[in-house]
Amino acid sequence: MDMLQALLLGIVEGVTEFLPVSSTGHLTIVEELLGMKVDDAGVTAFTAIIQVGAIIAVVGYFARDIVALVRAWAVGLGNREQRGVDYRLAWFVIIGSIPVGIVGFLARDVISGGLRNLWVVVAALVLWSIPMVLAERVGRRIRPLEQVTIRDAVVIGLVQCLALIPGVSRSGATISAGLFLDIDRVAATRISFYLSIPALVAAGGYEAATQASAISASVGWGPTMLAMLVSLVVAWVSIAWLLRLVAHHSIVVFVWYRVALAAVVAGLLAAGVIAAA
Repeated sequence: MDMLQALLLGIVEGVTEFLPVSSTGHLTIVEELLGMKVDDAGVTAFTAIIQVGAIIAVVGYFARDIVALVRAWAVGLGNREQRGVDYRLAWFVIIGSIPVGIVGFLARDVISGGLRNLWVVVAALVLWSIPMVLAERVGRRIRPLEQVTIRDAVVIGLVQCLALIPGVSRSGATISAGLFLDIDRVAATRISFYLSIPALVAAGGYEAATQASAISASVGWGPTMLAMLVSLVVAWVSIAWLLRLVAHHSIVVFVWYRVALAAVVAGLLAAGVIAAA
């Protein structure tokens, strides 16, 4: 991989990681267009590792909130009288992250192999658009962040597992689940951001630790670090933009893009312009 390709992929990751359009799906599409083997161990590891840049952006953007959650959790463990909203939210993030960690680890070979297929991406882009539309129509959006419960954490955490399928979108899955639970759109989006931290750090860290030689052999650590840095900068802007957008607009605006992208990719696959894997 050359530096220009790394720059492009870093931008794609930063723009799409937190939008409900599937960053992994987009990276798979772009990597295929660039002639890369999307099921290659090094390319798969690269895709996971550069997401850490976007997560660093989340940690930086929400640093004050995250520090408050960690402090409240630590204090609350030793003092029941100090267990307030932040203490409960901290447990929300912990419990909500467990399902995707377990499923992601157990199904890692399938995720990095068979699911890295553009027909899977096309199907997931279209099919998950349906729950996104229904969530906006059914959800009452009356519950603020302060009213989330452990039950919500379990449900949203389980739904987040579906985002391991490229094309579904982790943010699309978690925001939709939050809306179905009557959580307001801004709160659901913030929850999606919080849940992304342990899930993507774990995935990126695991790939970096286990696939270091594959990265060196096929992609290179220079391009990987560049893409991660670019994704950090671009993701920061993307986070701010998304929070402003969901405060006043439905996530259905992204459905039209998802369906249009799926149609374009399906057309390229059918015409033989690009290969499915």
